[in-house]
Amino acid sequence: MRAIISVVGKDRPGILAFVAKECADRNANIVEVSQTVLSEMFTMIMVCEVANEGFADFIDLLEQKGQQQGLSIHVMHEDIFNAMHKI
Repeated sequence: MRAIISVVGKDRPGILAFVAKECADRNANIVEVSQTVLSEMFTMIMVCEVANEGFADFIDLLEQKGQQQGLSIHVMHEDIFNAMHKI
């Protein structure tokens, strides 16, 4: 299954590397990445392929690791993301 990961935080070197390493450590394959810096704020959207098993733990861990780094990381299942954007 695919997950959508959004990351927001004060820009500094290594944010993309940090999130990519956390994903790799959990066998999540990064499919697409879009990032930019807006008024000194780093913003990124990442699409990853993740195993269904342990998905809730994956969400909790990434969000917790993000908080420890001063980042807001939000992870959601691609189906939920798509449903939110259909009217």
